[in-house]
Amino acid sequence: MPSPAQGSFRLFRVAGIDLFLHWTWFLVAFYEIEGKSNRYSSIGWNILEYLALFVIVLLHEFGHALACRQVGGIADRIMLWPLGGVAYVNPPQRPGATLWSIAAGPLVNVALLPLLLGVYLFGRSHGWIFTMRDEYLFVQAVLSIDLGLLVFNLLPVYPLDGGQIVRSLLWFVIGRARSLMVTTVVSFVGIAGLIALALFTRSLWTVAIAVFMLMNCWSGLQRARALLRMAKLPRRPGYLCPSCRTAPPLGSFWKCGQCHQLFDTFETQAVCPHCSARYARTMCLDCGTQSSLQAWAGGMVVNAEPVLQASGTQSQN
Repeated sequence: MPSPAQGSFRLFRVAGIDLFLHWTWFLVAFYEIEGKSNRYSSIGWNILEYLALFVIVLLHEFGHALACRQVGGIADRIMLWPLGGVAYVNPPQRPGATLWSIAAGPLVNVALLPLLLGVYLFGRSHGWIFTMRDEYLFVQAVLSIDLGLLVFNLLPVYPLDGGQIVRSLLWFVIGRARSLMVTTVVSFVGIAGLIALALFTRSLWTVAIAVFMLMNCWSGLQRARALLRMAKLPRRPGYLCPSCRTAPPLGSFWKCGQCHQLFDTFETQAVCPHCSARYARTMCLDCGTQSSLQAWAGGMVVNAEPVLQASGTQSQN
């Protein structure tokens, strides 16, 4: 996933969520607006159409973010870039919470469809194509944008929403790691088909989307392998992660931020045995959340900034 810190700037903050815009968005906007300059009687309509795309994608990503918060997850950043939008969400590591966080995005597009379709049918029945041609073409374009985004996002290919929805459903049956493994492996077939389509149509945008999906699918596969290895480790009794309710593994999997040596934080009570650095909070290797050892022992969730990082883990997609 792209990082908001790389080539993007902050636009505004809504409901505690920062919106970032990547600088390449302007290049693509210029290209798209100029490429459709003959569609309307004025270029202003082309600009308005591209802004409508901006709004629909933004609403879609806010759907993800707000749903994630509703189930107790963390979502505070959204970035828009040429290939769409990215909501940086970290829901609780439960299949139901993840499913709702992902499904809420496409549901926003579903909710927009009746409104846009109603306006389009109204304009068509009242002859807008002859009396209000620009308005008619604009409504038609916005309807096509919303429907196109919905259909594309629901393709069962990771990391699209459809692929992640399939993964969340499989999670109920075969578990977190295996569901991600099955979804990513199957998704490589879909990505191969998308690459073939890109070569056949000679579409640069399709190539870019296919490459982006391939990179994220590969990352998902590596994550699935790490989760499978983690699941086989022996677990320490007496402690449970307050977020995912998983016992920590036995072994030296936590890296000291001062001397960079690995140690078992639960064996040493969050004190590095090499340099005596003391840590207030420890990362869960399974879900990535940060909690104090008291919270691990008592099951109380502690919302805090990361302090002691676990070795060989990564954040939620």
